[in-house]
Amino acid sequence: MSYSALALLGVAGALVVDLAVLRTRLVLSRVFWTTYGIILFFQLITNGILTGRGVVTYDPSTIVGLRIVHAPVEDLLFGFALILLTLTVWVWQERPRYRRTSGPDGASVRPARGRGSPRT
Repeated sequence: MSYSALALLGVAGALVVDLAVLRTRLVLSRVFWTTYGIILFFQLITNGILTGRGVVTYDPSTIVGLRIVHAPVEDLLFGFALILLTLTVWVWQERPRYRRTSGPDGASVRPARGRGSPRT
């Protein structure tokens, strides 16, 4: 399988986890895209240095060939998938309504509502 196909598969998988599996829907929020923009800026600098100086090279037959600041577009797709998946899991773990803890009798209970939690 080519690097391009794997990159697209990674993005698709991260989107499925975000939108359908964990339902954090980060890609629908402005804060995610602001955060991603900041990370992308530094990713382009790092990729530009590594690929522009030849520290990292790619087999031309496994990539599309489109580059942004020396970085193959596939690197940016992988970066997007990794960032989205990491933030999705992080946000999901921090949401009290998704977490379950065991009570003293072993029964599953919801944690107490904190400030800003929706009323149920």
